[in-house]
Amino acid sequence: MTLPFDGAISAFAETGAPAKIRRQLDGADDNDIVTPGYPYDKAMKKGDYTDQMDALQIELVKMQSDLKASGKRLAVVFEGRDTAGKGGTIGRMRENLNPRVCTVVALPKPTEREAGQWYFQRYVDWLPSAGEIALFDRSWYNRGIVEHVFGFCTPDERAHFFRQLPDFERMLVDEGIVLVKIWLAVGRAEQLRRMIARERDPLKQWKLSQIDVDGLSRWDAYTEAIGETLMLSHTAHAPWTVIRSDDKRRARLAAIRAVLGRIDYAGRDAGVVGTPDAEICGDPTMLDG
Repeated sequence: MTLPFDGAISAFAETGAPAKIRRQLDGADDNDIVTPGYPYDKAMKKGDYTDQMDALQIELVKMQSDLKASGKRLAVVFEGRDTAGKGGTIGRMRENLNPRVCTVVALPKPTEREAGQWYFQRYVDWLPSAGEIALFDRSWYNRGIVEHVFGFCTPDERAHFFRQLPDFERMLVDEGIVLVKIWLAVGRAEQLRRMIARERDPLKQWKLSQIDVDGLSRWDAYTEAIGETLMLSHTAHAPWTVIRSDDKRRARLAAIRAVLGRIDYAGRDAGVVGTPDAEICGDPTMLDG
């Protein structure tokens, strides 16, 4: 089988990854949690996950109906390293919602015209109108992290972004948009394991890009950029919810509960919604493990 990028991910796993990361993956099966310090040793059992997810899906449909009837607006920002689980979490959140009401926003590289606009401008067009939900699969936070790590923006442009960011998000909240920001945090060994799986799966190879491959060796640069970004953007009016996503099932449940917990809607079943698992979900200090 021909591997994308000439097998660069497997080559990195064999010779480029730190020895401790290779040791964490050595002998681990699919259900083992390989990230040190994660509060669970094994992935959540599928039956337990399915029971909870099915009940939460009903709550999401209730929430959608209430938003449509009341005219409330919900924007959820999903951020995280490559393979942290953004797409899968968004998929579970949206799968039973009306696509006319709930939109997934995954913007490509800016066009030449967009690159000459106010940085936040192209995102404004995708904000929810009355009764709508917008799920951002990556967002304006690209400038604080990916663009910075790869040198796609200048230090002055990034500093300008951080100066404007709090006021931009404050305006969204003042306008009445319920803004939920979720950071999915994945450990380095688990990220590499997921990247290898994508490389070897013909149905998932399309998810890989040169940025993903090049990013494997820039873990520390990403870590620094992530820490700085969350520190500068975790505010009272727009706080971050950080979820440790080494177990995708637990992370998806926590993310949905975090969203349901941020918006009032008719018919809420408090027993089903509950609260996100505090062992893996919290504020930016959760990044420290």
